[in-house]
Amino acid sequence: MARTHRDRPGKEDDMTSRKNRGGTDACQAALEGIGIFSELTRAQQKSLARLMTCVPVKAGRALTTEGQNGREFMIIVNGQASVRRNGRLVATLGPGDFFGEMSLIAGAPRSATVIAETDMLIETLNRREFSSMLDENPAVARKVLVGAVKRLHELDAGPVD
Repeated sequence: MARTHRDRPGKEDDMTSRKNRGGTDACQAALEGIGIFSELTRAQQKSLARLMTCVPVKAGRALTTEGQNGREFMIIVNGQASVRRNGRLVATLGPGDFFGEMSLIAGAPRSATVIAETDMLIETLNRREFSSMLDENPAVARKVLVGAVKRLHELDAGPVD
């Protein structure tokens, strides 16, 4: 079934969301503080903000589930999440961190389960929006790809204890 721009991380875990149509100053201000967007101009950030959806997430909610198809790229605005692979903790993520890129880039199932450890605010992009972001912002695309490669190395290295 095809997903629309209103179809957000609800198919996997019933999260509710609202579309950020670029008029939300708080969401755009959050983008300014996220490292992967640091090289973008304000106009580019505003354009990108129009693609994104701000989603509040309650602690304990699964943001991704290992083995399921990936549909979204997510960026943490605030809060913390744990990343588990085969039930083992492999990373802890916080503001400015992103995840979900590997599944969208490779078209492969999720490589890990990500759980909100605290209440969070995340920005999401579906597959089409993610592709647009990469196409329109080479500097962001480079950072996302470097992040994906680093994450693959971390996953191969084993659990964090």
